[in-house]
Amino acid sequence: MANVSPTLNVMISAARKAGRSLVRDFGEVEQLQVSIKGPANFVSAADHKAEDIIFKELSKARPGYGFLMEERGEVEGADKTHRWIVDPLDGTTNFLHSNPLFAISIGLEREGQLIAGVIYNPASDELFTAEKGKGAYMNDRRLRVAARKTLADALVTTGIPHRGRQGHPRFLKEMGLLMQEVAGIRRSGSAALDLAFVAAGRFDAYWEHNLQPWDVAAGIVLVREAGGFVSDLNGGDKMLTSGDVLAANASLHKALGAALSAAN
Repeated sequence: MANVSPTLNVMISAARKAGRSLVRDFGEVEQLQVSIKGPANFVSAADHKAEDIIFKELSKARPGYGFLMEERGEVEGADKTHRWIVDPLDGTTNFLHSNPLFAISIGLEREGQLIAGVIYNPASDELFTAEKGKGAYMNDRRLRVAARKTLADALVTTGIPHRGRQGHPRFLKEMGLLMQEVAGIRRSGSAALDLAFVAAGRFDAYWEHNLQPWDVAAGIVLVREAGGFVSDLNGGDKMLTSGDVLAANASLHKALGAALSAAN
């Protein structure tokens, strides 16, 4: 990774420290699968523990910065221009089922603009990093979004609304249309990894509704720095407030956006 800033180093260090905690707990979850009580409460504790580690590490390194975190919510800082946006465990249901697709996501906002992102999957030891204007990397390899030009060739990922979530009819309508247009549709169970994998060219495009800022903040920087486009479903930049995200290369971003518009 070229020209890693002190701030990105701080983010990487916090992610790796929390990752070590999650990996230990992930090993325990695998054992707990056989217990009658099940691992749900344990996973909730693992989530909070990882968030505590990240909060302490980032607070120590950058004392005035504010936070937006999944468990803590909004934490005001003395420095109103900077805010960390953190998901300590994205892919909780995967974690709960001993599925190794989960990640820590740390984004940094300066004066309302996303400027850096780190997504770390401690199970695979894949570290995705990006800073505005400096490119995106996985470990030490430079990332570029895939170059496919048509939906017919595209492997697309999304999130499927589960029990208790809104948007089932809309999703079925979108899926009914898109499954006839694309090469394949996947669901990883982690929005952060979906965006990281678009940046890495493993997926060609990604869309989802009803997301939280901490799900997508870091991933937005990654995709953009890998040469991709990220918007809300209207083509605007209200991803953190609308909860809708569409990410792809330039050709597929337009084509997928048009297809989703036709479904809605």
